[in-house]
Amino acid sequence: MALYIKAAEILQKAEMKQGALKTLVYDSKFPSIKQLFALVCETQKFSSILQEIIESTKLLKHTKLKMTLAKVLVYDLLIGQGLKCGGTWKAKMMKHRPRLQAELARMKVRRKVSRNEDLLPASAQQTPRNQLPRYVRVNTLKTSVEDAVDYLKRDGFSYLGQALKLDNLTLKNKDFVMDLHLPELLVFSPKTEFHDHFLYKAGHIILQDKASCLPAYLLDPPPGSHVIDACAAPGNKTSHLAAIMKNRGRLFAFDLDGKRLATMSTLLLRAGVTCHQLANQDFLKVDTNGPQYKDVEYILLDPSCSGSGMVCLRDDSTAHPEEEKARLASLASFQLKCLNHSLRFPRLKRLVYSTCSIHSQENEEVIAACLQQNPNFRLVPLLGQWPERGLEPLPQCLRASTTKTLTQGFFVALLEKVCDAGTLKEKPAVPKSETVDVLPAPAVAEENAELSDTEKLMFTAGDTTDDSSSKKKRRKRKKKKKAAKAELNLK
Repeated sequence: MALYIKAAEILQKAEMKQGALKTLVYDSKFPSIKQLFALVCETQKFSSILQEIIESTKLLKHTKLKMTLAKVLVYDLLIGQGLKCGGTWKAKMMKHRPRLQAELARMKVRRKVSRNEDLLPASAQQTPRNQLPRYVRVNTLKTSVEDAVDYLKRDGFSYLGQALKLDNLTLKNKDFVMDLHLPELLVFSPKTEFHDHFLYKAGHIILQDKASCLPAYLLDPPPGSHVIDACAAPGNKTSHLAAIMKNRGRLFAFDLDGKRLATMSTLLLRAGVTCHQLANQDFLKVDTNGPQYKDVEYILLDPSCSGSGMVCLRDDSTAHPEEEKARLASLASFQLKCLNHSLRFPRLKRLVYSTCSIHSQENEEVIAACLQQNPNFRLVPLLGQWPERGLEPLPQCLRASTTKTLTQGFFVALLEKVCDAGTLKEKPAVPKSETVDVLPAPAVAEENAELSDTEKLMFTAGDTTDDSSSKKKRRKRKKKKKAAKAELNLK
């Protein structure tokens, strides 16, 4: 019963918009993360269907269950693998099973469909999660791509070489390829399972969607650099940054949630990351001028977002348009605040901003507002061969989707500093601190009389005027110099 109680708890938090579903699952520290994640995703996908069945049969009145727990139990009873719990809960559900099944059957008749999946909204049917390839990032802190490929070949997988086009990522059985964009990413058929594989348990491979690999890959901090991962948990992007840095340098990782950081610490330990420094801290409260961050030149910012690009998080039935609009506005405000704060680190060179959102309010509109407020940064064009670009007028950015890139929905932008803050406006042609008081001609002549021949050449090199007054002044200086020498000789 623990599985269903935890799933109901996470489903309720997700419906109340208290966090992204994946984050909530990882936070739970449930023994079987995969099983929990699948149950919550599928229950949420069928949420509107389940609610209609529960309300029609008056299940809550008869069982005293809460709606979220009822949804989880009804899903597994009617659509999933069957109830795995025992005791009084199972007895209650089995008592009402005939009525629940009858209502599901009547719903199919009314809508003229034969399969449970056909009851879902069209958008949910177009891009089922199990159609996406299984992406596996080789952790180069522990192994090489070549060694990982050799091991997998010995384990019965068939390596087809590097993909040359997107169609090559549509695989079957135990075939796999190297990704056409990211050289450390291997691609397998959708249902390939690695959670119990030796390479996964030993930290040699990381199960990470291709789009999620883009931010660290594009930021590309060199070994020895100082880097910030601003909203780091659960840690896949952090471990990717550490691999790119070859574990050399300093990697500051922030997250406000202590439980998520604890989960992340375990992940980084398994991945062999040693250059990191975790901080249970609100990134917006970090002192950008703190001495420990004086050498930070690279930042990866993947702030909280709607999660609308994650296939299993999509829910087209529950959000009221006005509520959704207000939620997106609030998220965009927070994201822009994080972005502006990040750009205040004094030695920052490059920053990658990413979200797993499909909404322009959280993506292009945030970037456009940031560029307007920070004119000393510019957008860097990314991966010219990438098939999906940012919406106009920001085609330098990348978008990812289930249809055009065979990934989860994603957005990535790379900002680069073009000059120091303050040099673009409100800076005088000659700063006051750099102005020079011009000495009167006699004083200049006296100083020049004490210079060496080389220094005199340097001093007069810029004097290219040929007017008569300049010539007279030079003749006077020569006469004074000769008179001074004659006076010394007499003495």
